[in-house]
Amino acid sequence: MVVLDGSPLHIGDVVAVARGGEPATVAPRARERMAAARALVDRLDDADEVVYGVTTGFGALADRAIDRPDRIALQHAVVRSHAAGMGAPLDAELVRGMLLLRARTLCAGYSGVRPELVDAMLALLESGIVPWVPEHGSLGASGDLAPLAHAAAVLLGDGLVLGADGGAPLPAADALRAGGLAPVSLGVKEGLALINGTDAMAAALALAVHDLTELLAVADCTCAMSVEALLATARPFDEDVVALRPSPGQQASAANVRALLRDSPMVASHRASHHAVQDAYSLRCAPQVHGAARDVVRFAGETVERELASVVDNPLVMVARGEVVSSGNFHGQALAYAADMLASVCADVAAIAERRVDRMLDPARSRGLPAFLTRNPGVNSGLMIAHYTAAACVTALRAAAAPIAVQSASVSAGQEDHVSMGWTAALRTRRSVADLRRVLAVEAVCAAQALELRAPLRPAPATGALLQSLRGVVAPLQADRFLGADLHAAEEWLRSGAWREALGGAGESLS
Repeated sequence: MVVLDGSPLHIGDVVAVARGGEPATVAPRARERMAAARALVDRLDDADEVVYGVTTGFGALADRAIDRPDRIALQHAVVRSHAAGMGAPLDAELVRGMLLLRARTLCAGYSGVRPELVDAMLALLESGIVPWVPEHGSLGASGDLAPLAHAAAVLLGDGLVLGADGGAPLPAADALRAGGLAPVSLGVKEGLALINGTDAMAAALALAVHDLTELLAVADCTCAMSVEALLATARPFDEDVVALRPSPGQQASAANVRALLRDSPMVASHRASHHAVQDAYSLRCAPQVHGAARDVVRFAGETVERELASVVDNPLVMVARGEVVSSGNFHGQALAYAADMLASVCADVAAIAERRVDRMLDPARSRGLPAFLTRNPGVNSGLMIAHYTAAACVTALRAAAAPIAVQSASVSAGQEDHVSMGWTAALRTRRSVADLRRVLAVEAVCAAQALELRAPLRPAPATGALLQSLRGVVAPLQADRFLGADLHAAEEWLRSGAWREALGGAGESLS
């Protein structure tokens, strides 16, 4: 159970609720804070004070006074008007993540909403009803307005929800009725509070950081398998050698590779050979590349964790001051910068893995392996086109590494004249993480085939466990067959965490 009490959430909490279905609840002290902030909003509304988004319009219309009879209609109208996104629907886990984070922000007690509104959001999460949210519409400042508005509209009984098992979307009113939920009616300030924050991009990056952290450990695994398959030396990974550059990421990656190659008969078989004096960079420098990626991901994770501890709303209800204050905490520039860096990491880690794949398939450089890792090259093409797929993914990843955070636009009649584009960057990073996983799946399939072609030499206990586990879903390639299913199975093997379970069974635990 994830408890929302206004204190920080963590990336693991987002993953647990968004992906794992963990329930969430509101703590009593959060209810007290929300009630106090709500009372202040009601007093200011009753007094006809000039308060942005309560007694005024929004954005460039902030100078328009709203008459008392229209203030409730204003809150419903802002949700409906801002639900103006377009494009393909977001994944269910991402929508669930953004709902959780919006609820957490409201629970901090600076938004002026009733506790009952958060209860309705959490009831929606618990019901399994997922708003249909299109991908385009947020500029990453003034909050993720369109995505959050599409989600908020479902609370009002408007808009659409995702159909079961990928089916056609359903009207929200019908889904709420079937789930035993009633539409909510908003009070002053509450419509704006539902849509004004960085919760969508923060959720996307929380999931991306979690998945990319796992994939960097996977990259060490596939690299170690390739090192053995190519009869490369393990000496560049020695602890005292790597320690001469005090990079925590590099040292962690090298430690992983050492653990994976421990007691490897393949490495021992050529330890005194002249050919292994110095290997290609894609092998020898893997900890330097993977480690630098780890350092960047760690920084991005810290940025996301700060966002999960932040109050991202506008205006802010400052109970102690008795004021409602306009702020800029909804601006997502920090997340946009982090997303750009993660996209670059995905591109480069995929690029070095693709170079190892290329080396394994080329008989001129593979140290005795048959062309394209097939026993009968010519008649069979082996894993030739699997490499093409990896290379195509790398090209897409490189194109996706161009900076987005610098692509600001001026909107809302110039009132919002600098935006972060963090939402676009965060969505792109999620796609980049998926493409990196595909490249690593190709390397795993190729390295497994190569290791078996080295028989009677055997791999290390750890890499052998990885090989055996992968063989549970991808059979050895004896002759050409339909490969798409194999590559998809390897991708799912990585996604599911089966590779980590295999290492645990062999007594290894990677960082």
